[in-house]
Amino acid sequence: MRVVDVQVLAADGGYRVCRFVKVTTDEGLVGWSEYYDQLSQVDLTSLILHHGRSLIEHRIDPCSPGLVSSALTATTRLTAGGVQQQAIAALENACLDIQGKAAGLPVSRLFGGPFRTRIPVYWTHCGSLRVWHAAFFERELGMAPVRSLEDLTSLGQQARRLGLRAVKTNPVSFRPDAKGWNGGFRIGPRMFDRRGDDSLIADIEDQLAALRAGLGPDADLMLDVSFSQRTEGAVRLVRSLEGHGLRWLELDIPDPEALAFVRRSSRTPVASLESLYGLNAYRPFLQQRSADVAIVDVLWNGFWQANRIATLADAYDTDVAPHNMVGELGNLISAHFCAAIPNFSIMELRVDEAPWTRDYVTSPTVLDNGELILPSGPGWGSDINEDAVKDHPPRARPR
Repeated sequence: MRVVDVQVLAADGGYRVCRFVKVTTDEGLVGWSEYYDQLSQVDLTSLILHHGRSLIEHRIDPCSPGLVSSALTATTRLTAGGVQQQAIAALENACLDIQGKAAGLPVSRLFGGPFRTRIPVYWTHCGSLRVWHAAFFERELGMAPVRSLEDLTSLGQQARRLGLRAVKTNPVSFRPDAKGWNGGFRIGPRMFDRRGDDSLIADIEDQLAALRAGLGPDADLMLDVSFSQRTEGAVRLVRSLEGHGLRWLELDIPDPEALAFVRRSSRTPVASLESLYGLNAYRPFLQQRSADVAIVDVLWNGFWQANRIATLADAYDTDVAPHNMVGELGNLISAHFCAAIPNFSIMELRVDEAPWTRDYVTSPTVLDNGELILPSGPGWGSDINEDAVKDHPPRARPR
């Protein structure tokens, strides 16, 4: 079998653009994957098409996704990682869909699973996403605004009504108006400070207390501060939040020893590493015991590579959770990853998505009592509905 065509499709996701890769073979099998470039500041499409031409020209068998990943990675050694790896991962994941369909098996079974068919999930960016994109959620979808601590308590109550037993939020402040805290990777105020003063830490504590009031005492609560803190600020923050019983504080520091120091400074578990690519990048962090939970982005690393990272983490007795911040097909890809590894923690899920994006897949995700039901069909268990994608072209927005 060989690849004869690679295409990319885009559709309106409301506050974002949904992007998909379609890989077609000479035997008529089609593989799909989802990718996102909203954090890379560049359009990955040209890179994906460039690497796709390499698959076609070199007649690489799409049913050998490890070979696909290794061959394309070898061509980018001098510019490894980052957007290169994201483009390669998009093609690798589409080829895995083909391999599963050719074998008549779900992807998780190709990797020795499934270890589980019900995947516990948490509501990611709970409250914070509605602050960041308030106009879309309030005016277009008619959702209740998030402008106060009371609104966060209401969201916690909504999570329980939905059967969700865990939520994660990001720092927001309501003084004087609702606004997000700079994550340390976007141009804006406090981008380079990367430390929290007393008022900011107090705002975070109020935010967590408000969510906890809605969630109740038995639900899991997490906080993600990304790259917003240097080591000193992270230590100060993690110690300040000990009384909130967090399942984890999620933060990113590019030095494994510094991150390990933060982890040892508090009883609050630390989750991290979502921005890393490949075994070599993860190894020093795992060797230093830098995080209680290693976060792996399956859409950025590629499923085959992500599975290898999870195996390495398992050798260090470390749990793994996927970084999953996109749509329906991305959810299914991450769910198969969660099902294929023994050292799984919990899966990230965007509850706040434009409702029409469910139409982009032939079999949308199914949730039951806070768990995602793993599809049993071959490949990812779902295809892209190309008619629905064409019916919702991306809306024009400045980059």
